[in-house]
Amino acid sequence: MQLMISILYDCVYHSAPIILAVLGGLFAYKANVLNIALEGMMLNGALFSVLTYYFTRNFAFALLVCLLTTLLYGLIFAFFGVTMKGNVIIVGLAINMMSTAVAGFILVMMKSSNIIIPEFDVNALKLNIPIIKDIPILGPILSGHPVLTYVSFLLIFLTSLLMYRTRFGVYVRVVGESEDAAKAIGLRVDLYKYAAILLGAVGCALAGMNLALDRLGLFTNSMVAARGFIALAAIYCGRGKPVQSSLYAILFGLSRSLAVNLSVYAGEASGLFDCFPYLLMIVVLGAASYVKYKNVKVRGFQV
Repeated sequence: MQLMISILYDCVYHSAPIILAVLGGLFAYKANVLNIALEGMMLNGALFSVLTYYFTRNFAFALLVCLLTTLLYGLIFAFFGVTMKGNVIIVGLAINMMSTAVAGFILVMMKSSNIIIPEFDVNALKLNIPIIKDIPILGPILSGHPVLTYVSFLLIFLTSLLMYRTRFGVYVRVVGESEDAAKAIGLRVDLYKYAAILLGAVGCALAGMNLALDRLGLFTNSMVAARGFIALAAIYCGRGKPVQSSLYAILFGLSRSLAVNLSVYAGEASGLFDCFPYLLMIVVLGAASYVKYKNVKVRGFQV
């Protein structure tokens, strides 16, 4: 029973940063912009949240710097990918590499391979929910997570409202489905694409902060570990729908949780369990593509 509780607790723990990246990135997906820079934006959020807190010990200021610097990456991506009509894949790869290079440069300047916040109390940022924390089995799973973890799950509902119950969400989807139709009704297509990309930057900033500062109080240059690409896979599999895409993010979080908890019993083979989330991503993407192909074929269209 304790193993099951640990697996489910870690599932929530590992799902949160992916959910935040997914909920930000799906707006760009709906606006027909492939934002593969989610990985680099998450890394930047992780870096500057920890770096700022390291020097200031101010959580609010760390959040502000984290958001502003990641929004800067979003503006760079939007300028070259939307305004200048550049290849968004190349621009996204450049953002990812630039983010890694900036982090590496800062670590070299600090003469360290990582940034560790001295005397950082991880438990101080965890929220023990009254009443729920005392419920057997359920309490240890749902209580005791950082605030941003709870925010990530709340944002699933709020993002659904924004996407399907507001004018902004409708216009973003119109832009993604047909730019000509959007222009015909007077929409500023580039403006909505900019907004979609910047919302993705905000989500990635929060994801990076949750991954690095909220949970560990440290930063290393490889800590994002392809979570941005996993978020893209979840968005693709969920077809840009907040609830469905988030469920895929939770599935990847569960696979990571299983890898961590089962590796304890695997001895020398424990390193193989680290492949689980990435193998699952390949399988799920393949299955989603197959289902999409079958649906198109059944409707009588040529693929």
